Amino acid sequence: MLIGLLRTIFFIILFYYALKFLMRLFAPFLIKKVAEKMQEQAKQQYGNQQHSSVKEGETVIDKAPRNQRQTKDDAGEYVDFEEIDKP
Repeated sequence: MLIGLLRTIFFIILFYYALKFLMRLFAPFLIKKVAEKMQEQAKQQYGNQQHSSVKEGETVIDKAPRNQRQTKDDAGEYVDFEEIDKP
């Protein structure tokens, strides 16, 4: 029974150090791949923005019209606060 416990502890320690060693080898490769993928996504998003329907020199204002302002019911609850004088 003691030999089984020692054997299990030995394999856990061996697995830990093997994983640690492999991560040192493969971490730069994985980080490089993730950075390249993020760069490709950024280029794709930038490209999508460049092909919008707005012509050069045209002004676009993204704002809700005044007739769609909040009504009194949508404004929320009014709470009246009083100042308390400290003696």
